[in-house]
Amino acid sequence: MLNNKSVLITGGTGSFGHRYASTLLKKYNLKRLVIFSRDELKQYDMEMKFRQYEDLNYDVMRFFIGDVRDKARLEEAMCDIDIVIHAAALKQVPASEYNPMECIKTNIHGAENVIQAALANNVDKVIALSTDKAANPINLYGATKLASDKLFVAANNMSGGRTKFSVVRYGNVVGSRGSVVPLFEKLISKGVGQLPITHEEMTRFWITLQEGVDFVLKNMERMQGGEIFVPKIPSVRIVDLARAMAPDFSIKIIGIRPGEKLHEIMCPADDSHLTVEFKNHFVIMPSISFFSRESDFTSNSLGEVGKIVKYGSEYNSGTNPNFLTIGEIKDCNNKP
Repeated sequence: MLNNKSVLITGGTGSFGHRYASTLLKKYNLKRLVIFSRDELKQYDMEMKFRQYEDLNYDVMRFFIGDVRDKARLEEAMCDIDIVIHAAALKQVPASEYNPMECIKTNIHGAENVIQAALANNVDKVIALSTDKAANPINLYGATKLASDKLFVAANNMSGGRTKFSVVRYGNVVGSRGSVVPLFEKLISKGVGQLPITHEEMTRFWITLQEGVDFVLKNMERMQGGEIFVPKIPSVRIVDLARAMAPDFSIKIIGIRPGEKLHEIMCPADDSHLTVEFKNHFVIMPSISFFSRESDFTSNSLGEVGKIVKYGSEYNSGTNPNFLTIGEIKDCNNKP
């Protein structure tokens, strides 16, 4: 699928970018792999790390310093690129609440710049990474990602069918930077004796980094352009997470943080008439029509067939039929 293709990852020095890049280099014979990010030190660290892997074709990697806020730099970076994975974002919920304009500049204006640069360079496919916080958002981060999702879906009407744009939405990634698992691990290593929980009933969708990467890769094959792909993944109770990681520690309830939800949603009830359920994932169909084509989103090129969900149903981390036990959480957290 990606052999002899050129791929660009925005925000490529993050947790996702590292794993996605290594997976691509192991599975495919790429023409080029461009890592686009704004932090020169993280690029240097990533370059040194990937140089050491004898089983990876490091020679195809290119590192571009740039910001998604800079459309001209994005257009330069996307020259002769076939596939774009847009992972760059400001994603810390409390920080976004206190610095709203910075979040808007990166997550909304940056998304628009990625779209314009992809169109200018006739990129084949663009997949934008989203978040469960974009469904019925109550915080600024979620609101900016919802706006970003809408931009990428609507971009299919701007491309005339040449460039396809789709979105992948999933929940908390186990062990990603800034998430709860590294925080708990740090506190456990210090032996503080208790772990902070914002609310005893709080739940989250749970996915490993490799599962997220594999889901994005699979949707590159499925995508027609305009879909929001949502994986069927388990939920965890944050209290159970704390017990799995430190059974001898006590739990301290510290209160819900600014912009935080008790439960997350990935497929809202208000979008149920647009939501198609497949065996292992959902697709939220675009609410608008595309002038250049007609698409049947109840099936895809892999031969998978889905059906519209019951009206008013939603995919919610609190009512998810699949919850991980404490033992399963331990196993999940130990996955690479």
